[in-house]
Amino acid sequence: MRQTILFVTLGSLFSILSLNAQNGQNTFTIDTQLRSRAEYRNGALSPRSEGDHPAFFINNRARFSLGYQRERLQMKLSAQHVGVWGQDPQIDRNGRFALNEAWAKIDLGKGLFAQLGRQPLVYDDERLLGSLDWNVAGRFHDALKLGYKREQHQVHLVLAFNQNDEKVKETYYAVGGQPYKTMQTLWYNGQYGTHLNASILFMNIGLETGEPGTDTKKQRGKTTYMQTAGTYITYTSGKWLLSGSGYYQFGKKRVGRIDEPRTVSAYMLGLKADYEINRQWSVSLLSDYLSGDPDSEKVTTFDPLYGTHHKFYGGMDYFYASAYNKGLWDKQLGLTFRPKASLVCSLNYHHFSTTYDVKAVDRSEGRSIGSEIDLQTDYTIAKDVKITLGYSIMLGTKYMDAIKGGNHNAWQDWGWLSININPRILFAKW
Repeated sequence: MRQTILFVTLGSLFSILSLNAQNGQNTFTIDTQLRSRAEYRNGALSPRSEGDHPAFFINNRARFSLGYQRERLQMKLSAQHVGVWGQDPQIDRNGRFALNEAWAKIDLGKGLFAQLGRQPLVYDDERLLGSLDWNVAGRFHDALKLGYKREQHQVHLVLAFNQNDEKVKETYYAVGGQPYKTMQTLWYNGQYGTHLNASILFMNIGLETGEPGTDTKKQRGKTTYMQTAGTYITYTSGKWLLSGSGYYQFGKKRVGRIDEPRTVSAYMLGLKADYEINRQWSVSLLSDYLSGDPDSEKVTTFDPLYGTHHKFYGGMDYFYASAYNKGLWDKQLGLTFRPKASLVCSLNYHHFSTTYDVKAVDRSEGRSIGSEIDLQTDYTIAKDVKITLGYSIMLGTKYMDAIKGGNHNAWQDWGWLSININPRILFAKW
């Protein structure tokens, strides 16, 4: 009886809020998401060896998000449970349910704002900072974001400082939560006319290099800093969309022994051209060059940091999304077909090569490591229900074996089927 009264009361309250005038000062939303993805892996992330059997599993994301907004204040709380079907017991008293977002944004007036808490950091094309939505868990940061926006220009300053616990002394940070100890990012974006949009980004990452112990000097939490600076530019002209990015990394980074950081000098260049043939067909051409030479005395391997790597370097995630810390040149040709608004089909061809000479088992040297073909179909059943089907193959060379292992003569492929259901179940103003 008490449960019935509670549900009736809540239902009446939500109905009253929903029916109130739409010019209210307070907005409350409830959003949900259930995303299940079945994957067949027969050489995904790393090449398989001859005789290795394929893997098959289904992962799942369940999210529940509360949003609140009024004049000069916005808040969001979002909790999620992620995992693989069968990973948790039927009777589970220690379920994994955690906050993936918990932030408040305060309007300070005159175009200024402050956003504090656990939040995604998504900038430009997500090359260096992205939501990583492909991953079942996503990517989130604990940070303070300060911003200013005026007409067609905006500036953000992001600040973060991480620790493992509430300590009594010292600031040594053993990586296990966030991958960095400190982070400061300055980002500017401007819209110039109707065709040109440009961003400039500077990021300073502090990484722990000391180690805890009895020696006082080692306990102090020594930090080295690596900087990344660059730009992302887009230009539209008729049926063309041209985009380019360029970043340079410098400073210090730990490699090998944690108390011996090395000088960093690395860069990346990316160029992409999209052309809309008609309302149904479009093509794209892309070239991404990320420096890296494992034999260099300096750290010359460009680190794409905390971006959405799955978006750029092939669907099978051989590079950066999995273990790979060397240079890469990715050439890509894409074709997209939209027969109707609810259906999108894409075909992408990648050719990968290293930026340094690779020595194969037969002692020959080369740089071409393989080609990847990605197929994907997205079908929108309803405004908040979408099914996606994907299939990829990797045609590696003997030089792929040298850098990633496995056997390039073995067939490498990967397929997946995903359903994403994300309705907004309540929107109220009062």
